[in-house]
Amino acid sequence: MKKPWLFVLLFVMGVLSSGCNDTPSKPVSIDDPRLKESLEKANRYLANDEEEDIQNYISRHHLEMVATGTGMRYQILKKGDGALIQPGQRVTFEYVLHNIMGDVVYSSDNDGVKTIDAGCGDVEKGLDEAILHLHEGDVVKVIIPSHLGYGLLGDKNLIPERATLIYTLNILNVK
Repeated sequence: MKKPWLFVLLFVMGVLSSGCNDTPSKPVSIDDPRLKESLEKANRYLANDEEEDIQNYISRHHLEMVATGTGMRYQILKKGDGALIQPGQRVTFEYVLHNIMGDVVYSSDNDGVKTIDAGCGDVEKGLDEAILHLHEGDVVKVIIPSHLGYGLLGDKNLIPERATLIYTLNILNVK
């Protein structure tokens, strides 16, 4: 996976430090058109790079994903026979979370099953969104772009900054 964040960081630092001298200057405002344009350009570059990585992953694994308007994607691997999960319901599921390179990051085999309240923000935003598309008994693959996962910072443990998350979920119980 490419590391364009270094380029972006150097670019933004260059914009912020341009015209530096020994005299104090006023703080740069996000309203500064040059800074705003640089940040927007950097953000578009990073988003396009991540989208390309996701599309390559989908193609390599011959997946037929359903895309939502937020960028989250999912594919039902095995259809369950339960009702559609509703916000506020308690959902218990097994999971394997891996990065886009295929390395397992976390799993219920090691960390135990998860139980959450659907749609209540107990987990990453993209996972919360995905669960509301599922039924009890579903087995599903979910791709969560970084802006719906752990974002710019990662989880400060095993998930690095700007990581695309790939979940395989087995919805065990819905109450």
